[in-house]
Amino acid sequence: MVSIPRVVIGAPASGHGKTTVATGLLAAFARRGVPVAPFKVGPDYIDPGYHALAAGRPGRNLDPVLVGEDRIGPLFAHGSQGAELAVVEGVMGLYDGRTGAGETGSTAQVAKLLEAPVILVVDAAAQGRSIAALVHGFRSFGTVRLAGVILNRVGSDRHESILREACEEVGTPVLGALRRADAVAAPSRHLGLVPAAERRAEARASVDALASLVAASVDLDEVAAIAASAPPLAVQPWDPASASPSAGRQVVALAGGPAFSFAYAETAELLAGAGAEVVTVDPLRDEKLPEGTRALVVGGGFPEVYAAELSANEPLRASVRALAAAGGPIVAECAGLLWLCRSLDGAEMCGVIDAEAAMTPSLTLGYRDAVALADSPLAPAGTRVTGHEFHRTAVHPRSGLLLSPAAGAAWQWRGADPEGFATPSVHASYLHLHWAGNPGIADRLVSSLA
Repeated sequence: MVSIPRVVIGAPASGHGKTTVATGLLAAFARRGVPVAPFKVGPDYIDPGYHALAAGRPGRNLDPVLVGEDRIGPLFAHGSQGAELAVVEGVMGLYDGRTGAGETGSTAQVAKLLEAPVILVVDAAAQGRSIAALVHGFRSFGTVRLAGVILNRVGSDRHESILREACEEVGTPVLGALRRADAVAAPSRHLGLVPAAERRAEARASVDALASLVAASVDLDEVAAIAASAPPLAVQPWDPASASPSAGRQVVALAGGPAFSFAYAETAELLAGAGAEVVTVDPLRDEKLPEGTRALVVGGGFPEVYAAELSANEPLRASVRALAAAGGPIVAECAGLLWLCRSLDGAEMCGVIDAEAAMTPSLTLGYRDAVALADSPLAPAGTRVTGHEFHRTAVHPRSGLLLSPAAGAAWQWRGADPEGFATPSVHASYLHLHWAGNPGIADRLVSSLA
């Protein structure tokens, strides 16, 4: 049994202020000296970066689509170890999940799996008494326990009074009201908020401002009481060592830094659990792979923003090419795929993949049920996975030739041509996977180095 006070932060739709409130709550409680554990529903990498700044520990994702609903509780228990309060930020609207799959992947599903109360954040900028109908509807629909409301973007004392009276009419407590505040805003670009890793000083200042705003505007004691009302959870914490039981201490380089900031915390934990020594390499700073590197894992991020700097680091690009030429396993997703190409928007990249990458005006976004078309360091042919795409770039060709005669496509999914690049030693694709949902990946990769 896991007894951790917990609360889920939901909203009627995207844009109501979930990240503002969740990050502010984490920072405000941490400032009080309460050890807090941060979580994010869904596949998003950016919000957990701000959560980590606020909480002082890794922000983690809870995505039933990518890892399966049976792992949500264990992953939550693992990520909550040592904490006295957990804050789970939802995704989209409270009942919005994977398209065509009901509540699967929704904030509501995760709240039910965690038996956690929900606090609804409502952007009240253009609302008055009608907020009562909205709150009543969300409280009546479904089976989650809506324990209270936090009002966002309230315009004045009079406006706040109207909103509070309306919520009282439907018996829903208002736990706080946030006014508009420019100091807490984070800049955005083509895929959403700019990651905290790229603006650490400014992000730290924004998080500090959020802590002050939420502490002054929200009844933290009442939020803590609501979180404490969650019952004990009958789960065993997830264990990355038992999920990947290999042995050995081979060095696996894991790309990080501002250009490659998209990574689930469990990836490094699973590699270490499989027996690897995981060492971070920053392609914007480091001119060679870590000493003794036997394999390289490159996750997501924004190489398109740093294309000139990545191109200028020719020593590291040559080091990556040498690893590939020697048959060292390389696993790359999305940003990693772009970096392995010959070029990105005309700037020279690593040249491991015989393809060109470029920005596009269109957004590619969504879950994918895929099957592996060829053996690779990631998975054997025929492996079925569920992953997620999120990018505004394209690679030409979409799949096919690597600098190897054994080249093939990585994945196939319904309604699309084969995608990605796969050889016995290289796997590069747009598809993001949560390795906790596919724990054999880390074991396969590390075992191949023995």
